[in-house]
This record gives sequence, C-alpha cells and structure tokens, in this order.
Amino acid sequence: MNFEIIGEITEIETITVSSSIRDVKRLRKQHGKGRWRKLKGVAHVRLRSGKIRIAELHWYEAHDIGRQEIKRKRYLD
Repeated sequence: MNFEIIGEITEIETITVSSSIRDVKRLRKQHGKGRWRKLKGVAHVRLRSGKIRIAELHWYEAHDIGRQEIKRKRYLD
C-alpha cells in the first residue's frame, strides 16, 4: 500500500453487494465465503512522502472477514 489510513473512515456508502460484484468469485476463493460488499468512504491518508491528504477509498468487506483490498481512488483536497 502506498498510503496509511489516519483516523476513521467517514461517509461510508455501499456501492454493490455479493453477486453484483465482478470479482466476487476471486474474493471468495482468496479470502473465504461471506456476504461480500464493495464500499467507499473518505479518510485522511499519509502518503510515503509524509504528506497528509483527504482521499476517497474503495474496499471490499465481508462479515467475520473484515476489510480487504483498500484502494485510493482520488484525492478530495
């Protein structure tokens, strides 16, 4: 990961659930069965350079498995 999440992720929204996720087959094979959801939210992130920015993040999440594959989509500042 090229960044570190600082604090909480806010403004969390569900993008899609289970069968609507393109990668659901891979997620189940790699991380286990569960009700997978793709979510997005906003958080402060620290970049490798040490700079702190506000970014929109996307990730997958399933009950009892947790957050997986967090991606930075864009900067909001």
